[in-house]
Amino acid sequence: MAKHVGVKLPEDLINVLKGEKTVGILSTFSEKGLPHTTPVQCLYPKGVESILLAIHKDHTGYHNMVWQKKVMICFLDEGNVAYSVLGRAGVVRAPSLVHPLINVVRIDIIDIKCDRSVLTRVDAGVKWSYTSWEAEELSKSLFDELKELAQTL
Repeated sequence: MAKHVGVKLPEDLINVLKGEKTVGILSTFSEKGLPHTTPVQCLYPKGVESILLAIHKDHTGYHNMVWQKKVMICFLDEGNVAYSVLGRAGVVRAPSLVHPLINVVRIDIIDIKCDRSVLTRVDAGVKWSYTSWEAEELSKSLFDELKELAQTL
């Protein structure tokens, strides 16, 4: 059963986000009311009340965020991390300094709910690896940009 957590990121979720290896499932709705989910990997906490993410400027999830503003991101990861974060999206850098097709978005938290189950435990999240050294270099550079923005925004 979901439990209201508040508007501040819990410490275990902050640690997962800072580990730079989690995947969040970004949920948006189109102008026609169609639901859309997008796995996102370049996420970083900005303090305890916002999350920064890097996303391709032509992605449907990005367009939905810009149009609707409200989003939900679900996180499931090791250590029984299970949260859904409701937030308001705003573009903070377009384009990214790292890549001209990537934009940086800040999600200001409206509400967080804990999705832990009394019947099951999350032992691991989505495990992934880079497809090439170029992909790894791009991702690491985007994380560096998100970290810098987390300090200066």
